[in-house]
Amino acid sequence: MTETLATATTHAARAHARAQSGTVTDGMPIVPASAWPAAPSGRAASLVWAETVPGGRYTSKVLARGTRLRLRDIHGAACANLLLFRADAPHERLNVADTLKVPWQAYLGVGHPLLSDQGRVLATVVADTSGRHDALCGTTHLAGNTAKYGGGELHSQSPAGRELFTVAAAKHDLAPRDLPPSLSFFHGVRVEDDGTLTSTGSAGPDTCVELILHLPVIALIANTAHPLDPAAEFPTTTLEVLAWRAPADLDSLPAADPEYQRAVLNTEDAWAAATSGMEN
Repeated sequence: MTETLATATTHAARAHARAQSGTVTDGMPIVPASAWPAAPSGRAASLVWAETVPGGRYTSKVLARGTRLRLRDIHGAACANLLLFRADAPHERLNVADTLKVPWQAYLGVGHPLLSDQGRVLATVVADTSGRHDALCGTTHLAGNTAKYGGGELHSQSPAGRELFTVAAAKHDLAPRDLPPSLSFFHGVRVEDDGTLTSTGSAGPDTCVELILHLPVIALIANTAHPLDPAAEFPTTTLEVLAWRAPADLDSLPAADPEYQRAVLNTEDAWAAATSGMEN
């Protein structure tokens, strides 16, 4: 009742809104990102994205080529479901099948490329202290979360990844039909000898994975429970998202496999053609 009275008139609502200035919550971006209180050493001035994403929430950002993106599982139960679209040509997007097929590796780790459906590298994993990730299961859907947790809608207590991605995508003029299978970080899955997919869970709190972006991308992130999470109650905790300019990292990539190198060459060729006559 008190809050209703405080916003009952236009003048009161304005005063109430202005009183919130400077408030920081566990689910908002910091603007400018350089004001983030715990920036990586020497990176404060180059930060372009700083945000915490509670469990059951989503975020998105357009990021430039040469940006380094760091995801951190703060409390040990985040699950960062990730989609990437090429920002200057959104029809080109993450292709999970090729992301596994080209490097001959089903498990994500340092040196693993995240490939587009055009055979180009959207990002490369350049650091990883978790080792618990998944490229096989995709994200959750409404029916699955409803059956497991009693709700999967966007504004429920246990929103499904598909529902979160749909809204995040709409902010970039992308429709549900544009959403491919996603990757998830901080909840591991292994394939048993008989083909069964087994959850290996989290590696614990304060673990990170970092990506270097080879092309400008639209990054969509849904922080929601993994499809194989064994917890009976919706378990997801807060994710930290930081990104900073690091173009020099493209000159010291962590993989030398010929398939990876070919994909990098394909990427550089496409970028050179797209930016001919322009500054990188």
